[in-house]
Amino acid sequence: MSLTIGVDIGGTKVLGGVVDDDGKIIAQSRRDTPAASPAETLERIVEVVTELLADHDVDSVGIGAAGWIDAERSTVLFAPNLAWRNEPLRDELRKRLKVPVVVENDANVAAWAEFRFGAGKDADDSMVMFTLGTGIGGGIVLGGELVRGAHGIAGEMGHVLAVKDGYPCGCGSRGCLEQYASGKALTRFAREAIVADAKAGERLLVDAGGDLTKLNGPMVTAAAKADDPLALDAFEKCGFWLGQGLSDIAQILDPEVLVVGGGLIDAGELLLEPARRAYVERLPQRAKLPVANVIGASLGNTAGVVGAADLARR
Repeated sequence: MSLTIGVDIGGTKVLGGVVDDDGKIIAQSRRDTPAASPAETLERIVEVVTELLADHDVDSVGIGAAGWIDAERSTVLFAPNLAWRNEPLRDELRKRLKVPVVVENDANVAAWAEFRFGAGKDADDSMVMFTLGTGIGGGIVLGGELVRGAHGIAGEMGHVLAVKDGYPCGCGSRGCLEQYASGKALTRFAREAIVADAKAGERLLVDAGGDLTKLNGPMVTAAAKADDPLALDAFEKCGFWLGQGLSDIAQILDPEVLVVGGGLIDAGELLLEPARRAYVERLPQRAKLPVANVIGASLGNTAGVVGAADLARR
């Protein structure tokens, strides 16, 4: 049995796991992410991997990092929620760990995990995944291989144009899909509705302690699950824009399946139902031609670890 280590690095956590060739995690280790310091983040990664190496003989280590990774899978070119700028992460880790290391984008590793072991495992050779969290990431599998693009940064579905001259985006542009179909967008839609009608937003105002700046996605999700009309409308808006993005990808790539993952998928059908509706409405040929089904991811928070480990094995 071949063992590899996968490490999922985000703005708040460094989560590592030893993974077998069936995608099963047999041991885990976790540290908090000191996001403001590249040197300290490197130390946390080394700590996690060293702890796992102490009890397991592994062939290689895969790193899933929230950022743009170069074509050689070695350097983090830019990370929006970490202080990495042209960080030679692979080479630094190789020197410290003495094992082969590969670095990949976090959405790519999650997509690969879902394709190999999760929601897309029954697809023959193609799948596209949207990961919805604070922002939107994505991963593309075609011909059974992860599509990385000429420069290693393909699959940024969150930064396609949704609305001309729309909301400003962290990427420097305006009107990106990320500003309309992410967890951040969900919360903003709810806040805007509460400002327009405080009485309709009474429940969410109470949940946020009367401070709209404290309102977050889990609060909106909980309210929607309790049939709060304002929260449900926020999901309708997010679902609509997500459906537009899914339909665009279906038109361009014609994958076998479209998978929606990330933290926002915890809302389940609250998000997927309006997204599927908007997706089908945007594809008038749906009754005539087959198109990809839209399904929720199934591996949850373990996808990054599993995908990074499996890519390292390959």
